[in-house]
Amino acid sequence: MGLFEQFRSGLARTREAFFGKMASLVTGRGKLDDALFDELEELLIMADVGVDAATAWVDALRREARARKIQEASALRPLLREMLLDALGREPVPLNLAPRGLSVVLVVGVNGSGKTTTIGRLAYRLKREGRAVLLAAGDTFRAAAADQLEVWARRAGVDLVRQQEGSDPAAVVFDAIRAGKSRGADVVLCDTAGRLHNKANLMAELEKIRRIAAREVEGAPQEVLLVIDASTGQNALNQAKVFTESAGVTGVVLTKLDGTAKGGMALAIRKELGIPVKFAGLGEGLDDLHPFDSEAFVDALLGAPSEGGSS
Repeated sequence: MGLFEQFRSGLARTREAFFGKMASLVTGRGKLDDALFDELEELLIMADVGVDAATAWVDALRREARARKIQEASALRPLLREMLLDALGREPVPLNLAPRGLSVVLVVGVNGSGKTTTIGRLAYRLKREGRAVLLAAGDTFRAAAADQLEVWARRAGVDLVRQQEGSDPAAVVFDAIRAGKSRGADVVLCDTAGRLHNKANLMAELEKIRRIAAREVEGAPQEVLLVIDASTGQNALNQAKVFTESAGVTGVVLTKLDGTAKGGMALAIRKELGIPVKFAGLGEGLDDLHPFDSEAFVDALLGAPSEGGSS
């Protein structure tokens, strides 16, 4: 299955619920009128792109239509496609890894977002690319977190560094980085706590881990990936704001896109925070973490012009 088909299959619920209706609206309507723009704005809001973003995009679409003297609703479709692509950024943003030596990637996010699964899938992907990967079980506060990560390490065929539950997470990361250096690893993927007693404690812990990584490896952490459950909608955007402000997030992984109608979160995150979505979770398998491709994403959302928004 090609990347477009993977996105198309994974985004079926979002497309059927909102964006397919949007495509049908502009292809099935005759003359362009204000009511159509109002309906477009409503659909965008329902797709969880956010009220401010929806209003801004529809206003821009209305201005562009007037400037081009567009009268037929069907002519809006390519404009809508271009608008969504511009919002997401047209060029894929790859994982930032050091050209040589060890790279450290911190993976952050609230409990239940799919963080552990993402780490396992990312480890598997990197290993298939020929990189030596080591996992650090830095979520020492959640019962069985290290056990779950160990299961994924076995599935991905990579090594894991862990300590006892309740250990200092920064110490685990330190040990993993030292082990990575001694074993000639290319990437250390670090799990981190999704929750502590309060937000201040959590962010202080993440900052401590960042300092350890920076001290041990030049330029580290090369990435701080925030894992977000797409099905949580606007709540996910609030999470992203907190982690971005405190943890220096460099990229987002959107999980569970295949199980939600809220795929518009990718647009909201990019517009509100300016952070690129780097990977998307589109299934249950070990290899169902895919590099985010904005063209495949938008075309999968809107469907082909001849489809009229059907799945």
